[in-house]
Amino acid sequence: MSLISKPPAYDPQMWNKIIEQHKEQLSVYVGLGHPIDSKGRYLHYDQLKFRLPKGVDHTLAWSAIKFARKQQSSSCIRLGEPSQECRFLYTPAMHLAISACDQNTTTAALEWMCAKIGEGKHLQYLLKDLVEDEAISSSQLEGAATTTKAAKELLKRKKGPRSIDEKMILGNFKMMKYAWDKRDDDLSLDLIKSLHRVGVEGIDDNRYFPGQFKDSDDVVVEDGEGEVVHQPPPVEHLEDRLKKICDWVNQNHTDVLGKDYMHPLVKAIILHFTIGYEHPFHDGNGRVARSLFYWFMFKKGFGAFRYIAISTLLKAAPMKYGRSYLYVETDGMDLTYFLDAQCRIIARSIAKFKATYDATVKSIDEFNAFLYSSGLYPKLSEKQKIVFNVAKSGVAEEFTITNVKENLGCAYNTAASVLNGLVDLNLFEKKRKNGNEWIYSMRENSKIMKDWVK
Repeated sequence: MSLISKPPAYDPQMWNKIIEQHKEQLSVYVGLGHPIDSKGRYLHYDQLKFRLPKGVDHTLAWSAIKFARKQQSSSCIRLGEPSQECRFLYTPAMHLAISACDQNTTTAALEWMCAKIGEGKHLQYLLKDLVEDEAISSSQLEGAATTTKAAKELLKRKKGPRSIDEKMILGNFKMMKYAWDKRDDDLSLDLIKSLHRVGVEGIDDNRYFPGQFKDSDDVVVEDGEGEVVHQPPPVEHLEDRLKKICDWVNQNHTDVLGKDYMHPLVKAIILHFTIGYEHPFHDGNGRVARSLFYWFMFKKGFGAFRYIAISTLLKAAPMKYGRSYLYVETDGMDLTYFLDAQCRIIARSIAKFKATYDATVKSIDEFNAFLYSSGLYPKLSEKQKIVFNVAKSGVAEEFTITNVKENLGCAYNTAASVLNGLVDLNLFEKKRKNGNEWIYSMRENSKIMKDWVK
């Protein structure tokens, strides 16, 4: 990662100097004096310096922009040693993500989505596949060299992990489940440590030290070329600083009439940033930071985030993810850079989730039409319809009795009857054995159509 250009020092006398020295360009400087540019972007000086009009003084131009940002920003938390005040303001991207979040990701919205199509179990089975995506993509973001398909097979079949990469993915999956299970707890040092231990234990304990905070200052963040890009605050007083973060997180900021009101999405992203900034563990800090984002969203009633994988998009642009941290640090702890970048990712992730839902609804409608026209509808139980549609839609290609049992929340014998019944109807076939379990898969579509569509 190339070095970030640090912004010029803020000059509080910039307007006087502009009027005295650059009166003929006053309108240009006034035009620059906005928090965001004409395209709604919150640009760091590193990006902005190439877009400034020719002939303007960079220090004065930057100061005009910073003046506008200071006027609209609010303080939220103090970080570091010595502590620095962190500030942020709301950008268009943040408003968009918050709106999408409120409309589509609350637990109530998820229940409505299931009820709307009248096939709650059906949708839940299809969405279950998405629960794994964050664990997989978060591991890949940290360097796990495993394909998504292989990772899904690992998680679905409950195979024991063999490689370091597989252990990372399984650990992340457990960490995400732990975050969901602990959503009613307050944030504490023990919860942070437990998340880390659940996520990294057994990968390489001499490297990660599961559940233990670091005890030296040699843990740094390096770029791909080995250059130190972030030196976390000193390990001395680490636990005291983390306790203050916990206290801040446990405060109620949801009183819309209060001066400290903060949308839960914004607060969750700031929590994400604080753990990445403090870097409290020897390794695995990014995974813990992202899992704590999810934990807070779960806690505040945004249950659909179980099916929304932000790391899938972060993985596509890891340099932007890293730069958003550095932009904050090099510009006086202005958290807006990180918040804006994350909200852009989150808005896209929610849109992807919504598209999956819409495609699922369409698939169910088309599937039911096929069942009626083929005469299969009365021959299939509700559970068989669900499994058959999952196979037909391509969400999953292979099934085991254990897998179906867990996804449908039924007994093992019931799951066995579901799959064997599909075999008896010539819709599924047994493929091969994996350990002690048969693997089932749908027959070729052309064969099914030949047998059932007249």
